[in-house]
Formats: sequence, C-alpha cells, structure tokens
Amino acid sequence: MTATLLAGDLGGTNTRLALYERSATGVRELRKQTFASKGYPSFDAVVAEFLGDAPPPLAAAHFAVAGPVEGAIAHITNLPWVVDGGALGERFAIPSVALLNDLQAAAYGMLYLPPSDFADLGAATAGTSDRTIAVIAPGTGLGEALLYWDGTRYHALPSEGGHADFAAHTDQEIALLRHLQQRHTHVSYERVLSGDGIGNVYDFLRAGGPAEPTWLRDRLAAGDRNPVISAAALAGDDPVCVATLDLFAGVLGAEAANLALRGLAAGGVIIGGGIAPQLVPLLRRGPLLERFWRKGRFEAWVRTLSLRVALNKAAPLIGAAHWPGAGYGAIRRPG
Repeated sequence: MTATLLAGDLGGTNTRLALYERSATGVRELRKQTFASKGYPSFDAVVAEFLGDAPPPLAAAHFAVAGPVEGAIAHITNLPWVVDGGALGERFAIPSVALLNDLQAAAYGMLYLPPSDFADLGAATAGTSDRTIAVIAPGTGLGEALLYWDGTRYHALPSEGGHADFAAHTDQEIALLRHLQQRHTHVSYERVLSGDGIGNVYDFLRAGGPAEPTWLRDRLAAGDRNPVISAAALAGDDPVCVATLDLFAGVLGAEAANLALRGLAAGGVIIGGGIAPQLVPLLRRGPLLERFWRKGRFEAWVRTLSLRVALNKAAPLIGAAHWPGAGYGAIRRPG
C-alpha cells in the first residue's frame, strides 16, 4: 500500500517542496520544486503554488523549518513567516502535519545520502556506524544538531546552537567580536558562520586593510555579497576576500570541534548547509583543520574524528521525507 507525502525544507533563502510516494519499502520522489522564500508573503502561498488547483490526496506532510518549533507552530528565524501546522492541515486537507527543526531534518537526511554526496576534508576517515554524529550547517543562518544512536536507530537531537555566544579565541577574533558588539546587542556564532556572517567578517577586515578595488565594489553592489566574496577568495583575486574566508574557516573548524566535544560525537562531524559545498578546496587547504584539531587535552581524541562536507543541499528535504516521528520506519545506519 502506498501513500503520498508532502515534504518541505523552509529556509531563509530558498524553500524546497517535494511530493513522495511512501510505502513499506521506502520513499520515492515524485516531484520537486525550489522557491525563493523572500518572494512569498507566507509559507501557505508557497504550498498553494506548488500543489496547484488539483493536488493529489495527501496522507501527511513533514516540514523542516529554520527556527524553533513549539508544538504545531514555528516562527522562521530569517523570514516574517509563522507556520501553523494545524492551519495548513485544514487548508490543504492533510490529515497529519509535522514540523521539525531544519537541522534535525538535515541530520536525518545525512543518513540517506550516498558516499558520493560527501567530500572528505582530510581528517580521520573512521566509520560512523553506531556512534553519535555532529552536524553543523552554515547557510542563511547557522544550524547545529546531533545524531544519537540508541543501539537500534538514530535520533536527531535539535538545537539552536548557532545562536550561542560567539567565543573568540585568537587576537583577531577578539577584535572581530568587539567590532560586532558595536553593531549587535548579542553576538552569536551565526553572526560569523552564515551568509551574512561572511559579509560581517569582510567588513571587519576591509576596515583595517587595503582599499576595496573598483571591480570588486561593483560586483558587491550588484547582488548577494557572499558568493562574490567567496569567488574572489577561491580565485585569489583579492587578499581581503582570501583573509575573510580563512577567518571564516578557522571559526567553523573550532565550532565544529566544539559541537563534537559537547556531544562526544565519536562518529565524526558533517558540515552541511549551502556555503561549505562551494568552499571545499579552500576548506581543505585553509585553517579549518588546524582549528578543528586545536583542542588542548582533547586534541588526540579530536584527531580520531572524521570531518566531511555534505554536498547535497537537499539533505533537510530528504530527512523530512524519511522522518520517523509519525511512526514510519526506522532511521537506518549510515552506509
């Protein structure tokens, strides 16, 4: 017996929706579409456009949301959307609607990605079966989660760790913290490890560095600054852009290891989100590993951990589709 499931990944930049056929043997994708989140006044409007005038009967809907979930209500952190699962169920005739944290869903999704969807960053490559796995994902915001193995299946533990206080470590990071404190009442890791965070770091370094070249100023003014800064850094076209991504990578490595320590993630660390897949060459050659390993008395333990980038940005959508909370299936061991 099969049933049709609607799954979604609601992000500050993009919202992805997909229909899946669900059966006792697994789930099969039927149709998928990506929407620019800021182009819609509400999530309801996105769902209505995706389903169209003659939607198929839906057995359930699972939505991964970029923000804290309280019961059936979620406030999207980087959008003016309030998602009400009960109201969505009534409007679109969906018997069961579940909301889960986007990093909780992304963590589940990692378990269903093939090996080819990961890039190794040069740390240890020990297997991840039957061990806690840490997932950190810089994108529009910064998400963090842990995958805990209970002996039978994995459980994804959600968090809002990206909003924890930014812990500066080097003299340069202390100066960055003071720079950000002049602009924000609270400086979290997300102020550094996100799309806007890359811009924040760039502004900090540019203020104390060489003048911005005209060609770069023109590109930055034309649209989203994050890909412009990243492209210039990867090409080595501007020293401040290179320094920006080096600082970003160092903080990312430090916080990735922090998360592993907090959860004793002997199964390793996966870096997800939309930024890291574009920066794999830089992350491999930059300061990320140095900061990942630099954990004092626990350095020897951290050096045993695998560190990988998930290249498939659809992990939260895949995780939402496979979410076991409604009684469907069991989260499998990673292959």
